[in-house]
Amino acid sequence: MSHHLDSPLARQDVRLDITDLYVFRGETGTVLVINVCHSLAGDIPEPGFHPEGMYEFKLDFDHDGVEDRTYRFVFGERDASGQQSVCLHRIDGVAATDPFAAGVVVATGATDEPITTTDGLRVWAGQAGDPFWIEPDVLHAVGHAVQDGTTIDLGDWTPGQAKNLFAGHTVYSVVLEIPDSDLLAAGQATRPIGVWAVASLATDAGGWRPINRAGLPMIHPLFTQYNEDLGDDLNVGRPGEDVATYGELLTREIAGVVGAYGTAEDPAAYAAGVVARFLPNILPYVVGTPACFGFNTFNGRTLTDNAPDVMFSIAANTPVALGIGKESVTSKPRAFFPYVPEVS
Repeated sequence: MSHHLDSPLARQDVRLDITDLYVFRGETGTVLVINVCHSLAGDIPEPGFHPEGMYEFKLDFDHDGVEDRTYRFVFGERDASGQQSVCLHRIDGVAATDPFAAGVVVATGATDEPITTTDGLRVWAGQAGDPFWIEPDVLHAVGHAVQDGTTIDLGDWTPGQAKNLFAGHTVYSVVLEIPDSDLLAAGQATRPIGVWAVASLATDAGGWRPINRAGLPMIHPLFTQYNEDLGDDLNVGRPGEDVATYGELLTREIAGVVGAYGTAEDPAAYAAGVVARFLPNILPYVVGTPACFGFNTFNGRTLTDNAPDVMFSIAANTPVALGIGKESVTSKPRAFFPYVPEVS
């Protein structure tokens, strides 16, 4: 799983569990997507978006691991038909780091209905099919290898047995398409940015508690499947702190796997290079370009990129394949707004 049910905090209320973050070129601009509230968790009393939570896209323009702009979504209570109100705030500059900053309201509406502003920003939030796929046997074997510093032991499992754990499952998606004029300066055709997402819950004391943070896919399956305290820590931390806080641990764990495979003369040096790609945990993207999350480069992430094969193979420095791909997804992504799959 990418972030699905990835830590004790996230499992306490799956409405705040960010399962995946996607960033790609859309029809009119840059598309940001987060998925939450996965049906794998079973029935919950009130599915959808937490009315006491906030869901944020963080954009870093100067590559210092600190957000320069925040797009903040808040939702109202579900009505009798299951719809919720949607309010989107944009917060720029130093205030983008402040969970109490009001910013400017740039869009309002309701879930399950497209919202378009006069300057071309587009919003959609509602239930969708999960576009992600994972093979549970490979997933768990990779987690054990990273935790234990061993090769990946799949026993007598073969690719012919591969199955998509998430086939037929649903999520609740937040989709934001930002027009180029909001991200590019005059005369610019492209711009490198960093993106991550945060889900937070209001506290009884009047503050905000971060519950889940998503940047690159597969960070949690690699490093926190069997270290749930680390899962919580990664979710509540800030990207600018990642290298100092987790760099040594992740380097040691990757070096253990690579050393077990014997695929690098200096496993520690190889691991240090991988960690330099993985941390800070931010998804890089060049605005105005086709997205591709691949072995060669991380440039956003489309709804059909094979993130598990990429991340598992890079971490182990050996080919790791799930045996399934985008064909295993029950409901396919759409080529047009809001892009996420319809509920099948």
